[in-house]
Amino acid sequence: MASHPRVVVQADDFDLSLEVAALRAQDPGVGAICAFVGTVRDHSDGSRVSALELEHYPGMTEKSIEAMVDEAFRRFDIRAVKVIHRIGPLRLQDQIVLVAVTSAHRHQSFQACEFLMDYLKTQAPFWKKETTADGQQRWVDARSADDEALRRWGLQSGNGSLPG
Repeated sequence: MASHPRVVVQADDFDLSLEVAALRAQDPGVGAICAFVGTVRDHSDGSRVSALELEHYPGMTEKSIEAMVDEAFRRFDIRAVKVIHRIGPLRLQDQIVLVAVTSAHRHQSFQACEFLMDYLKTQAPFWKKETTADGQQRWVDARSADDEALRRWGLQSGNGSLPG
């Protein structure tokens, strides 16, 4: 597994089956795999959405997510993690993000997967621009519910800092 990167930011789509198979390959201790895939939906904040575009800071984004993956390993009894986040223009129903976590037991992989998604929604240095059905474009801020989710893990929104 060491030869496969844990965090990938890319424009290309990903194959969930292939990524999960690679994550659990050669590890007979895996008893659970939790995978979350986020997709582009057709609405946001009461408006119809026709497209989405994601931008990031190359290098900084990956480093930030790697730090949170390290934190997930400290907090949970997990065996492996894969985070893939897409950038660039995306259409409705396109996959945006994959967070996959393996562990010996399901509870740890569920928790770690949710922890990582809560971080990605609020702290990872991505900028999301939606195009509405009438052609208007707007930058999207983190929602208060996402900030609340992050706080339950003992993290504050807006700074991306890890505890201790």
